[in-house]
Amino acid sequence: MNILGISCYYHDSAACLIKDGQLIAAAQEERFNREKNSQAFPGNAIHYCLQQGDISIYDVDYVGFHEKPFLKFSRVVKEHVRSYPFSFRNFISTMPSWLDEQLIIPLVLKKKIGFNGTVLFVKHHLSHGASSFLVSPFDEAAIISADGIGEWATMVYGYGKANKVKIMKELHYPHSLGLLYSAVTTYLGFRSLRGEGKVMGLAGYGRPSYLDTFKKIVAVKPDGSFRLDRRYFGFNKGSRLYSRKFIRLFGRERRPEDEITERHCDIAATLQHFIEQTLVKVANNVYKDVKMKKLCLAGGVFLNCLANHKILEETPFEEVFIQPAAGDSGGALGAASYIYHVLLGNKRNYKMSHSYYGPEYSYNQIKRAVLNNNLSLRELNSSDLTHYVAKRISEDAIVGWFQGRMEFGPRALGNRSVLANPCNPRIKDILNEKVKHREPFRPYAPAVLEERMHEFFKLKNTSPFMLLAAEVKREKKNLIPGVTHVDGTARVQSVNKKQNFLFWELIKSFEDITGIPMVLNTSFNLHGEPIVCSLHDAIECFKKTHMDLLVMGNFVVEK
Repeated sequence: MNILGISCYYHDSAACLIKDGQLIAAAQEERFNREKNSQAFPGNAIHYCLQQGDISIYDVDYVGFHEKPFLKFSRVVKEHVRSYPFSFRNFISTMPSWLDEQLIIPLVLKKKIGFNGTVLFVKHHLSHGASSFLVSPFDEAAIISADGIGEWATMVYGYGKANKVKIMKELHYPHSLGLLYSAVTTYLGFRSLRGEGKVMGLAGYGRPSYLDTFKKIVAVKPDGSFRLDRRYFGFNKGSRLYSRKFIRLFGRERRPEDEITERHCDIAATLQHFIEQTLVKVANNVYKDVKMKKLCLAGGVFLNCLANHKILEETPFEEVFIQPAAGDSGGALGAASYIYHVLLGNKRNYKMSHSYYGPEYSYNQIKRAVLNNNLSLRELNSSDLTHYVAKRISEDAIVGWFQGRMEFGPRALGNRSVLANPCNPRIKDILNEKVKHREPFRPYAPAVLEERMHEFFKLKNTSPFMLLAAEVKREKKNLIPGVTHVDGTARVQSVNKKQNFLFWELIKSFEDITGIPMVLNTSFNLHGEPIVCSLHDAIECFKKTHMDLLVMGNFVVEK
């Protein structure tokens, strides 16, 4: 049985293919059309999934969509009416998309990909919850899903058992931690849906000195439920997510070109602290209700690796699972999984242990692409390759590492990565100058051998998807300054030998040379662009930057 899952029309569009319960392929549309956070219909991602599954659209039994469009549309119309006349511009700009595509998904599927079969719609947060629990290693677990907004719900919790998912409680719009985080993100001069990670990094430089001010705009109960005071926000009223009243309370907003001051850092730190403490309260309340030792998290809020680690550390839950595409792209996986397991009643026969479900390229394709671009290359066997690249990293070379199948989700996890030396205290500046051109306050992450992880980081769980930020042990901070944030934490990726042998072997070679069982790992992309997908993308990125090496398969290209 073949089930195609899709998510689109808000941000991070994606598609996946489940074949007899196994995840065969999954990818975001942005990787193909090169539009970051693309909301477009995922036609390219769908075609890739079908090709990877060696099927045609006529072999697809069901298509699952990650939300209920008519239920969402009812909320959109009600909010436009409520906010009129301030919402009129938004109403005019969004209605064509609703009428032409979002309300007629079956017709769109027939027109764009020739699918004329059954389309099933799964509620947004049910898709999120299913995307985590149904592919987790747990037989039963509590579930929390939180993001900006689905149809009406902004946060839900419940549980999963065997092949069933049950939602117990919902919190509805406009009361949303995701929208709160996005509002403050835009107030601090960053773009919504792109800048939230920047705010998380900026928080490390500040103090949570605005907590009393935050209590004026959002009230939190002991169980973690909360209410936003709408007077401070501009949801659906124009181009701003915050109101003039918000500005009077916090001061003048920062424009993108403005200098970042201590005040901005403190507001970011307060926001992060508030989100962490609220989510810990929510998780503790869920534990009391559900009384299960395992927890599955989903939704864009849980791309916040600092908050995820707080939940693991400060609640009774013993293990936490967050699938790598926790944001809206993962909704495609959730919709397809929910159909196969819950609606059709099939037992679970798959556990998500890695994120490598995107396109890959053959030996001949790689060699031809390099030669066609007039690049000189060397071919090495695997053991020579990992030793040579590790040695160059230890000498502070910046390496574009392009291997195997592309990752699903927003993190580069060793197949579409830029690698560097975590021991060099200046490596962040070198990386920013040569390749990334990122804000100086944003940290870089370590990819560490799983078996050595606990020697360096205070972390209970493994972290294969780089979704937990743990404290670096005091005695190790001076050894890895390149991946230790100013607040003493690091966003850890634990690398398992079975999950990605070549990447593990590279890190092991670096350890043999330096004694340090990790490398700095960041995404292979130019600033403002999606992570590279194709050989062409990788080569163009290499040409446009001052990267020292490009490694694709067993081929090494050097400048």
